[in-house]
Amino acid sequence: MTQATQQRTRTRLLATILTPIIGLMALLSWAVASPVGASPDDDYHLNSIWCGDGIREGLCAPGPTDDERVVPVPLAASPCFALKPNLSASCQKDGLTSGGYASVATKRGNWTGDYPPLFYAVMGAFAGQDIPLSVILMRVFNAVLFVGITTALYFLLPFRRRPILAWSLAITLVPLGMFLIPSTNPSSWALISAGTLWIALLGFFESSGQRRLGLGLLATLATVIGAAARADAAIYAILAIGVVVMLSARRERRFIVSLALPIALVLIAGYFYLSSGQSSIVESGLVSGNVRGDWKQLLFVNILNVPTLWAGALGFWGIGWQDTVLPSVVWVSTIAVFSALVFTGMRTMGRRKGLATAGIFGAMWAIPTYVLVRSHAYVGEQFQPRYILPLMILLAGLALFNSNGRVLKLARFQTILVVVALSLANSVALHFNIRRYVTGADAIGWNLNAGVEWWWAGALSPMAVWAIGSVTFAGVVAALFWRLLSPAQAETHTFSRVN
Repeated sequence: MTQATQQRTRTRLLATILTPIIGLMALLSWAVASPVGASPDDDYHLNSIWCGDGIREGLCAPGPTDDERVVPVPLAASPCFALKPNLSASCQKDGLTSGGYASVATKRGNWTGDYPPLFYAVMGAFAGQDIPLSVILMRVFNAVLFVGITTALYFLLPFRRRPILAWSLAITLVPLGMFLIPSTNPSSWALISAGTLWIALLGFFESSGQRRLGLGLLATLATVIGAAARADAAIYAILAIGVVVMLSARRERRFIVSLALPIALVLIAGYFYLSSGQSSIVESGLVSGNVRGDWKQLLFVNILNVPTLWAGALGFWGIGWQDTVLPSVVWVSTIAVFSALVFTGMRTMGRRKGLATAGIFGAMWAIPTYVLVRSHAYVGEQFQPRYILPLMILLAGLALFNSNGRVLKLARFQTILVVVALSLANSVALHFNIRRYVTGADAIGWNLNAGVEWWWAGALSPMAVWAIGSVTFAGVVAALFWRLLSPAQAETHTFSRVN
């Protein structure tokens, strides 16, 4: 082995060790970039978490009626800054640092079974008397869960499938996914499931031995955490399983025997869906304060405007309570990269891939349209981009799939452009997210340390968090793409037409 080869081997080994670590640091930067209650509908979700493990002294007590619980006052209502983008998070500072919180009864929570209970039960293990610390621990746990699952999946997958995992997550998670994964919102688990279930199950069908067993276990875990977080994630899990079965189908005994796993996963997802109150949305739609327009008008208007939701998931809509508006450089960059790679991936289009891609794309259009019509609502009301982002992740993965095992290879300059565009979008989105809470969005300037009105006690400065989050995200994207497209593997990363 030559000295140059040894050096490349050491470099690849170092990158292998460091990539998950710096990826976790990028997510943790987002975890501390917003205050308690910053994720959408957190008043509902935090109440549900504090009562997620039942009645516990100082955390959750029975209410005066069966549909009420008594929780700490800071959790019981929408945060004071919600929907007020020019108001910093300092308005809640005293209420969260005083300790010895008063309690109040509320009907806002999951004790009536609207959501599957597992997400709240797991998060409830971190709930305590110190609310800010508890919330940070929950966010850290979800970031670690994502990095742990994706890292294990990356190394268990056949090499030819690893780029699909890396590309599909990289081009869909900025900025909304980066905000939601390290959060206390059940959409965190829905996104983790969407990004890992289908590719783990695909690897299961294509592998053998211990690798096959590990991928089957990861597919099972991804199904459970998704279906046990949100009812719509259970539906998406069933769609993903169906797509993989269609892509992998063979007239072989081995395949028939292997169907036991996807059948079991469908049953698991179906159980969580049917046991959730959210399943009633199919019949009644989302709660809407307005009933106007006949169904034909609603159908026509919503069909034409559903793509706004896709753009919203890539930064065109605000994040948080949808009140953190991001500059156009974010969503122009993310939409351009997403569109370019999905379009390029469709350069190879066999019959099965075509049917699967068309089906998921149709679901991205049909599901929000149906729900909005049933809810007597228009795009921009009720249905949020985070509800459709799991399907966008699946669509990206399918577009990059090739049944021959040969995957997308970009030229060096193209790869650099993708890395720069995604890194820029993440950095700007993180900066504006921090700005919105430390001073309010009406303050202008690059220095986040100037005029700080709110920040975590004892934490690194806002500028330090932004710098770490920006550098580590750029580092993990660059490291992944460099490893996947290294000269030693270049020949396997070419396009071949699917028959």
